[in-house]
Order: sequence, then structure tokens, then C-alpha cells
Amino acid sequence: MLIRAALRDEGTSTHYLPPARWAPAPSHLLTVVTAALPALPEKVIPGRSWTTDAPYRETADAIRRARDAGADCVEMESAALYAYAAARGRDVLCLAHVTNTMAVSGDDFEKGQANGALAAIAMTAAIAHVLQARLGRP
Repeated sequence: MLIRAALRDEGTSTHYLPPARWAPAPSHLLTVVTAALPALPEKVIPGRSWTTDAPYRETADAIRRARDAGADCVEMESAALYAYAAARGRDVLCLAHVTNTMAVSGDDFEKGQANGALAAIAMTAAIAHVLQARLGRP
């Protein structure tokens, strides 16, 4: 999943920006990468995440609230990274390798061959090539 915005919970993002509901990805990066999604080596869908700093916070009520707010997945870093990017004028784009249904059954964290590392590296390289070609930056 290409994370378009991260639902902010408590945590690191508040060290960079004042409290707000969402931490968005830099729009200029989203525009370039979203246009290239059909050509990438793996299926990537744009979506929004809920950033929480601890899996034990993923209660049924918290998951429902995040879904109701528009989150498609849960992860632990994107809100902080996007807040950092906004505060410091940096280019940051987050991807999530979605592997489970918010930690509700035994094999939720199974990521496939090499724990998803090979697919993640291939996607990162493909996106880096797209950004470099379109923006002229490494």
C-alpha cells in the first residue's frame, strides 16, 4: 500500500508538528508515484493508515474508530515520518506491506517468501527509479 496519509495517534509525530488528525504524504511525491502504479512490478494500492505506537493498542474499538476515520491498515511509523517531512521540508514516502487483518489470528505476520524482503526491495528500487526519472533526484 502506498500510504497517502497516516491517521495520527499519540506519539512521535507531535514532536514535529502540532496535533492534527492526519499526517499527509508530500503531494508532489504522491502525484508522481500514483501515476506510475500500473507499471510497478507488484500490485500497489493507495490508501491511508493508522499509526499507533504499540500493537497492544489495536483493540476492537480502536480498530473500528480507525476504520471509521478512513484508515485501511495499521502500522507504527508513517505519521512520524510524514510529520518530519513536513516540518523539515524533506521528501518521504511510506509503503506498507499489508500482511494481515490487524493482528487477529495466528499467522497474521506471515509475509511470504523471504518474509517479503525481496518484494519490498524490488518495489523500493522501482519507486526510486520512477522518482529519479521524474524529479531528477536520487
